[in-house]
Amino acid sequence: MKINVTFDLTPEELRRAMGLPDVQQFQQELFTSMLEKMKSGEEGYDALSLYQPMFTEGMNVMGQFQKMMLNMMSGVSVSSADKNNNQG
Repeated sequence: MKINVTFDLTPEELRRAMGLPDVQQFQQELFTSMLEKMKSGEEGYDALSLYQPMFTEGMNVMGQFQKMMLNMMSGVSVSSADKNNNQG
């Protein structure tokens, strides 16, 4: 037996139905604040510093993914690779 259920909801209605908070006002205030700092050239404001944590984490995740894929292709299980890394 196969049952299909379709909900016709707007994103706002779905947010309310799931009980998620409305962060639209907060996002707008944050965006306005960032925009004002950028326009005024505030001392010490560096736009790149906002994205630096994402770049760092993104590169770490990519390295972990590549290592996992290499281990899978070489036939090394993840658990044995972790044991080898922890021992040496």
